[in-house]
Parts: sequence; C-alpha cells; structure tokens
Amino acid sequence: MAKSHKTGPDNPISKRKGSVPNQAQTSSKSDIAAFLSAARTVAPSQSGAGRLAFALDATMSRQPTWDIACQLQAQMFDAVGEAGGKNADLSVQLVYFRGLDECRASRWVTDTAQLAGLMSRIDCRGGQTQIGRVLRHVADEAKAKPVNALVYIGDAMEENIDKLAVTAGELAIRKVPCFMFHEGNDPAAATGFREIARITGGAYVRFDQNAASELAQLLRAVAAYATGGRVALEKAGGSAARLLLEQLPPSGGGSSPKK
Repeated sequence: MAKSHKTGPDNPISKRKGSVPNQAQTSSKSDIAAFLSAARTVAPSQSGAGRLAFALDATMSRQPTWDIACQLQAQMFDAVGEAGGKNADLSVQLVYFRGLDECRASRWVTDTAQLAGLMSRIDCRGGQTQIGRVLRHVADEAKAKPVNALVYIGDAMEENIDKLAVTAGELAIRKVPCFMFHEGNDPAAATGFREIARITGGAYVRFDQNAASELAQLLRAVAAYATGGRVALEKAGGSAARLLLEQLPPSGGGSSPKK
C-alpha cells in the first residue's frame, strides 16, 4: 500500500476560498437536451494559455494508487513543450474530495514542483464520491475564465447520474471537455463516466493500477490538447492520442488557446 501523506496547515489548498460548495440539483431529459442544444451554438472561447483542471477522488479506495497519480502529473507538463513549442503554457488546478464533506481546490499553478507539493500533502480518507461538486466547481471556474479541459481520475460513482448530467451540460456550454479516467471495473462508474464524457465532448478511458505507463501517456495527450486543441493532439501522435481522438467530436469539445 502507498504511503499516506498528511495535509498540513500550510497547504495552499486549504486556504483557497474554503471548500467547493455542495449544491443539490434537479434534472430532466428536456433540461439535458436544452443544454446540448445550447452547447452546439456557443462559439469556442479563446485564451492566451491552456488551463487544465486535474480532479482526483481521494477517498480511501484510491490510496493504493494515490502516489502513482502524484508521479504522473509531472509528466503532463513534459508534453506541453512537445505539443505547442516553447510558447505553449499550461496552468493546472488540483481539485480533490475525500472524507464525509471535504472538497477543495488549489490555486492555478504552472510549476510542476508546486503541484507535486500540493498533492504530497493530501492523504486519502473514507467517504462517498463528490463528483457533482467537482463538476460544479469547474463550471464556475470556466465562467470567470475559459478552462480547456477537465481530467478526472476515480474508481467509483455514488451519485445520481441525472443530476451530474445537468452540470456536465453546463461544462458542455462552456466548451470544457471532461476526460474521465476510470480505475477498476465498477459498472456504475463506467456508465456515469461515459455519459459525462459524452455530454461534454470529452473521452472515457478505463485503466488499472498495473497500467501506470498507459495512464501517463493519456495524461500527456490531454495536456497537449489543453494547450493546443485538437490540432496539437493530432500532431502529438501515438496510441494514446489516437484513443482520445477516436472519441472526441470532429471539432473537439473544448476551447483552443491562442498561439
């Protein structure tokens, strides 16, 4: 089992506007249809640099692979220069949930060491999933400034998919594709993650703890997408990029940063 890390009082995550709000939502088929219709009419946003939300389930079931996630995030930054050249820039925000009612977000950072430091101060704690709060938070962030992609890594989904679909619809309107990485074989998670990816124009990939290298390649591909859009992903090449391109809509689900 991976070594646990404790959250210290100096952790910047605990100082950023408190916890992500928990908001109950209702949904219907007509609501979702309306979101998708609106999403098709909204022009992609433009920004000077890529912004990637990196969200993690930090409940106890994830503890065995938590340290792997800490190591893989550094490799995402390596892909930026390869995908977009020396002018490419990627800001990442770490979002995580754990325990009974804790869901927090870091500031946006561009330094790999900073993000690794944030993650190293977190330990996994028992509790239910809070995917809805993650989606709500990223949707709110995207209202203030474009977010080019959301990466989510988790192994379970214990929430109502119809309620999650409403917030996913908001992300679709904001052109924020969700790349849902599913660890394990939980059928409810597979169904929910696929639906969130479909609604937002993202992609769904299943992996296990023995496929760390595969996940690393996929995360690098998403980093390329966040900094240069579909074009950068096509240029990146490789099996991971092809896997994502097969699921992304022809025009891509997110906004393409200016170069």
